Amino acid sequence: MEITSFYPVLMVDDVAAGARFYRDVLGFETTFESAWYVSLRFDGGELAVLDRTHETIPVGFRESVRGLLLNVEVPDAAAQHARLVGELGLPERLPLRDEAFGQRHFIVEAPGGVLLDVIEPIEPAPEFAAAYAAG
Repeated sequence: MEITSFYPVLMVDDVAAGARFYRDVLGFETTFESAWYVSLRFDGGELAVLDRTHETIPVGFRESVRGLLLNVEVPDAAAQHARLVGELGLPERLPLRDEAFGQRHFIVEAPGGVLLDVIEPIEPAPEFAAAYAAG
């Protein structure tokens, strides 16, 4: 298979609110916008927001988002924690903490029930260092 693009499409109740969040909070730019679908892009990635009740979604699969975690890597997780949780008041689902496997991170809930794992890579503990691929 030759893949020319790959990106998540988030099925949400409120497309406008979802798209606004990814534009205003994470800095995405709109590349296509309708009442039921918004395509977003930033330098290095794409994301779309779709009305979960739209007719193109098969019946039986129009439920709210569950089991989805979007990773967002940043240079300073503590600064983003202060901004997203402290200033913007996003619901914190996992507090800021350091993990032995090489992450300083926290998890907040975005519109539509999507979890954002905001990650700053840090030095892993010796027991995890060997698990990383070289390069």
